[in-house]
Amino acid sequence: RRAAAGAEALAAGAALPGFEGLDDAGQPWRSADHAGQKVLVMYFYPGDFTGGCTKQAQTYRDTLAKIEELGAEVVGVSGDEVATHKLFKQTYGLTHSLLADPEGKLGKLMGIPVKAGGKVRATGPDRKPLLDAAGKRIEINRPVTFARCTIIVGRDGKIASLRSNVNPVTDAEDVLKLVENLSK
Repeated sequence: RRAAAGAEALAAGAALPGFEGLDDAGQPWRSADHAGQKVLVMYFYPGDFTGGCTKQAQTYRDTLAKIEELGAEVVGVSGDEVATHKLFKQTYGLTHSLLADPEGKLGKLMGIPVKAGGKVRATGPDRKPLLDAAGKRIEINRPVTFARCTIIVGRDGKIASLRSNVNPVTDAEDVLKLVENLSK
């Protein structure tokens, strides 16, 4: 696995770098307030309202209670803006935090490949277009996009697992098994 330009590739056993970002409510989210407190699951994904990413978020939503019972916290990270995350969470009934990284700083810090973003049309669970208050189709401009990667940080604040070949459909179940093993 190659690191993004200017970043070292993280590896299992390394300490999670300290960082601060904004969550889907626009509130500061500091790694120091979460890492080392409980098991932290961070899944990086290309973007809200895309097929695989929506499926991945929904499987985390459906598996979240089991993961949290094991003393873990789940956080999704993409290059979307805070407002897009808020709409994505509302549309799909997500309850875990989503961090906005529109400049790709966190992705680069973690050694995750960051590419230019693009436009995507927001759709609901029924696959119908989401409309704004004026009845116009909502189109999202995503500044950057990430490669899909899941990082699990143990209670000691060190990376216990870093997976860059992630299947969006099975990721949450795979994470559940990994977190179960960490909890033993």
